[in-house]
Amino acid sequence: MQNLPLVKWASTHPRLAAWFVLSLGMIVLLVIEARDVGLTPLNWIALIVATTLVAGLCIWIVSWEDETSDENKA
Repeated sequence: MQNLPLVKWASTHPRLAAWFVLSLGMIVLLVIEARDVGLTPLNWIALIVATTLVAGLCIWIVSWEDETSDENKA
C-alpha cells in the first residue's frame, strides 16, 4: 500500500494531504447545504475559496500541537 503514488505523497506531505481532504469534505457539505439557495456563480467561487482557506487555517492551527509535542520530546 505504501508504494502507491498518492499514499506516498500523503505520507511525505501530511499537512497538505489533510488540507485537501478537509477542504473536499467541507466543500461537499457546502454544496449539499447551499444548493437550493440561489447563489450566483461568483458567490459559489467565493464560498469555495473561503472554505478552502478556512480548512487550511484549521490544519495549520491543529499542527501547532504537533510542533509543541516535538519540542517537549527534545
